[in-house]
Amino acid sequence: MLHSDFIKHGCQCDIFALTALVDMYAKTGSVGLARRQFDEMKVRDVPTWNSLIAGYVKSGDMEEALYLFSKMPSRNVISWTSIISGYAQNGQYGDALAMYRQLEKENGVRPNQVTIASVLPACANLGALEAGQKIEAYARENGFIKNMFVCNAVLELYSKCGKLETAMKVFVEMGQRRNLCSWNTMIMGLAIHGKGNEALSLFNQMLEEGISPDDVTFVGAIMACTHAGGMVARGWDIFKSMERKFHIAPKLEHYGCMVDLLGRAGYLEEAYDLIQNMPMKPDSVVWGALLGGCSFHYNVELAEKAANFLSELEPWNPGNYVILSNIYARAGRWDGVVHLRKLMKGSHIRKAAGYSFIEGGGRIHKFIVEDKSHPSSNEVYALLDEIIAKCRSYVNGIYIDSDFVIE
Repeated sequence: MLHSDFIKHGCQCDIFALTALVDMYAKTGSVGLARRQFDEMKVRDVPTWNSLIAGYVKSGDMEEALYLFSKMPSRNVISWTSIISGYAQNGQYGDALAMYRQLEKENGVRPNQVTIASVLPACANLGALEAGQKIEAYARENGFIKNMFVCNAVLELYSKCGKLETAMKVFVEMGQRRNLCSWNTMIMGLAIHGKGNEALSLFNQMLEEGISPDDVTFVGAIMACTHAGGMVARGWDIFKSMERKFHIAPKLEHYGCMVDLLGRAGYLEEAYDLIQNMPMKPDSVVWGALLGGCSFHYNVELAEKAANFLSELEPWNPGNYVILSNIYARAGRWDGVVHLRKLMKGSHIRKAAGYSFIEGGGRIHKFIVEDKSHPSSNEVYALLDEIIAKCRSYVNGIYIDSDFVIE
């Protein structure tokens, strides 16, 4: 209706009004209409381009967003930030970091606090600690650390990268500015890295300070019970308190965490009963948690049940077949191992090679087993051969060399 009024009142030449139309269509998910309006415009400015790019980013079409970005006559920091945040939000973390590095080389454009808050989660998920630390230094130099989104992104970086002492310093530094996201990030970071007791202590502190938890908080709290020596009773208390005390209905994630807690602790039948009584249909994460518990305790019967459901939910995933095969092997069920191998071969399911990410020199390097594709592979293998040779020379508990000492 507003669009029709624009036409009736002769606003077809008003670039501000037309850009607002592009922005409106893009933000309401009508990217096709936004593109049509964009293409009809005879004059466009940077905000016009940014509005359409943001629409494609929001819809997940990064290919078209990048195409438009490459065609822009000029760009501002909003243009760059849209692409960086788009990559990060769509799980393309390496591309997000690469785009940020291009921005750093751009003349006349400097990252702002939104840019920093967009790229730091990419560093966190990549484990790119060195790159993240440089970005944090830039944020502090420019006073962006006062922004809560930036501060929480820095906290997430150190939490996910396992630098828990540094993360806690940032958490303490935030003081009264901490919000629920800050607490959740710190609790989750401690839980994931095996500091379950510390995570639960922080969870209790949060409640004592009168901060109401949300569903994310409870994922971290239940995970903390798992990594604090299998605190099953405590985990049940937290799980049951969600609805009873905080009026939060447990979601799939919470059931998955509870199944994982019970399974790792050896309460496999309880875990299976919990799955059977869930108010929603269990997904692959829930069944995968049960299969993982069976692999710890060699329960073939429940492992087969979990694997049957997983074969329907994600038949393409070789990991489930491998775990079940290992359970069969440990139980001496070699007929089961042979059957699974034939099944995988017949279905053309192949186990993907494991790989590692290593950060060095400001870059992220990916390696797989016996990898020769890396441009520095000759130097890498030469150094590995040298290390192996020195390890073999290790005698009587100490080896002294002019270059280094192994004790």
